[in-house]
Formats: sequence, C-alpha cells, structure tokens
Amino acid sequence: MTLWRSLFLVMLAGWLSGCGINNIPTYDEQVKAAWSQVENQYQRRADLIPNLVNTVKGYASHEREVLVEVTQARAKVGSIQVDGNMLNNPEKLKQFEQAQRQLGSALQRLMVVAERYPDLKANQNFLALQSQLEGTENRISVARRDYIAAVQQYNTEIRTFPGRLWHSFLYSDMEMRETYEATAEDADQAPAVSFE
Repeated sequence: MTLWRSLFLVMLAGWLSGCGINNIPTYDEQVKAAWSQVENQYQRRADLIPNLVNTVKGYASHEREVLVEVTQARAKVGSIQVDGNMLNNPEKLKQFEQAQRQLGSALQRLMVVAERYPDLKANQNFLALQSQLEGTENRISVARRDYIAAVQQYNTEIRTFPGRLWHSFLYSDMEMRETYEATAEDADQAPAVSFE
C-alpha cells in the first residue's frame, strides 16, 4: 500500500509541475523583474542628468530656466518612493510615469538649448553625455516594451484556462497588473522637426 501511495504522489507531483500550476508566480516574478529593469534605466538617466546639466551650464549660463526645469524634474522623480508595492498601486505607478515623462520633456528642451551653442556641440564631454543619454532613452524604451510583454503574459495566464483555475484556487490574492500606457496627449503624433 505504501508503494502505491508513494508512486501516486510522485505521479501527482510530476503532473502538477507540468500543468501550469507554477506559471502564475513565474510570470509575476517576470513582471517584477521587467519593472526593475525599467527602474534601472530611469536611475541611469537620473544619474547622467547632473553631469549633462553642469556641462551645458558652462556654455549656456543665461539659459537658467531650462536648467532649473531639468533639475526640478529630476528632483521630483527622486522624491517618489519606488518600492515593490508600486506595481500593485496603479495610481502610484501613473504618478511615477508622469514624473518620468516630465523629466523626459525637460531633457528634450535642454537638448534644444544645447543645439543653439556651436561650441557646446563640439565639446567632447557634452557629446559623450548626449550619446549616453540617447542610449539610455533607447534602453528605457526597450525596458518598457519588455515590461509590457511580461504584464501581457501574466494577465493572459490568469484570464485563460488552465491559469484561471489555478488563479482562483491558489493565487486569488495576485491581481491583474496595470501595463505602461503613454498618457501624453500627443503621444500618437510624430514630433515636428524644423531646421529654421
């Protein structure tokens, strides 16, 4: 009798491991990891900004308004507490993303200011920082894309069979995740480029 019971438990364990019972927590961890990468890239951008501002400041000292705006936007981003609960709080997540968009907008204005100063455009420090910042913006875009894909996979799993069953029986405390959404009014419009 013990042999049959042991054999049954081994077969049950094998069946459960292959039936998707672990998909929901696995996908949840992928969502968290993808979001951590988004935060990592935002931190990289925040770390580059003081160097960029200081380099531009030396050339464009009378463009204080833009420099102050970038510094304030970075400070606002830094003031938002980022923790593991942010993914479970859609309002806090939107607040964080809005602060990041404001910082990105301020950085775009800083780049426009930098274009007005030929000496600055030729400065190797500025060019290196600008290249790093452009690379970081691309990394942010890729990290957001990966986060969106991870959320899609997780949300699909808890809404479809058999994940829906496992979710209702074992993981009912794990809610659907909010995905990243472009909330800028003109996000669907291509930016106008003018060489006047």
